[in-house]
Amino acid sequence: MKNLIQKWNSINLIKRIICGLIVGIILGLAIPQASVISILGDLFVGALRGIAPLLVFFLVMSSLCHMGKGQKTNMKFVVVLYLLGNILSALAAVISSRLFPIMLTFSESTNTSDVTPPSGVAEVLKNLLMNIVSNPVDALVNANYIGILAWAIIFGIALKAASETTKTVIENISDATSTAVRWIISLAPFGIMGLIFTTISEQGLGVLLSYGRLICILVGTMLFVALVINPIITFICTRQNPYPLVLRCLKDSGITAFFTRSSAANIPVNMELCKDLGLDEDTYSISIPLGATINMGGAAITISIMALAAAHTLGISVDFPTALILCILAAASAASHPACPAPTITTSYSSLFSHTEFA
Repeated sequence: MKNLIQKWNSINLIKRIICGLIVGIILGLAIPQASVISILGDLFVGALRGIAPLLVFFLVMSSLCHMGKGQKTNMKFVVVLYLLGNILSALAAVISSRLFPIMLTFSESTNTSDVTPPSGVAEVLKNLLMNIVSNPVDALVNANYIGILAWAIIFGIALKAASETTKTVIENISDATSTAVRWIISLAPFGIMGLIFTTISEQGLGVLLSYGRLICILVGTMLFVALVINPIITFICTRQNPYPLVLRCLKDSGITAFFTRSSAANIPVNMELCKDLGLDEDTYSISIPLGATINMGGAAITISIMALAAAHTLGISVDFPTALILCILAAASAASHPACPAPTITTSYSSLFSHTEFA
């Protein structure tokens, strides 16, 4: 068994993930009633989401308490890239919706009575500020990354004056958490097998094909951002060929982001890749969790295309400037709520890519 595990781990993780993907599709088509297989996907995503808040908290706190006075982290530049990515993603989504209008089929049983949208910008800002000052334990339990980052920064700065022994303990806890994350990531092939099995067995290939046009526009827009817009920004900033970095990020981060459909679950993956790329831990330990929280490029694409498709289906005319403003505001509103998902490749991948652009 030990030799078998060693041989399995010696295979490239991406190859193992592809194998898990293929096996999941086959099992979903052959034995869709074997629902026990889907537990593997739930366990994998649950484990990543469970460990990610602790990883973020201790990494940020450890980095800040060890940071020397005047040490540069380039965070201003990273935040600017996040904001630029959100705007350009929304723009790409609006253009895609204009070029390829979509007609949706609404269910008569759809109930929107429980949906309460924000009453205005003031409520959005209030939600954001309340998430920042939430109880630190509650923030960890509920994966409120805005609150986790805020308290980690506060504790990290407060611990600058602590003894070296205390700082070492925090660093050791951070390293132990990172090790646990690597163990979980090594199980990604089984988790993705469970996730794709659930999708195929519950919805079938027929359902996916019936929404083929919508899926193509969504994924196509995300790939356009990942393969065209981000590389252009990188080339402008670095004057170097961006595609080696693009392909590396897509291979190591994009695949996991796409199938887990969670920015939070992909935080450990991006952290590990930043370490492999030799980036500054003081920077990526803050910028990657921050990107998973506020860099809503994927949400901007998904929300924009779905909302404009609904408007087109209902015969509602939305001019281009209004559509762009509404889509940007929708992404900003999503960023203010810690539980809002961004189930796309673009958000999580772009968080990593924006961080690596200045390196």
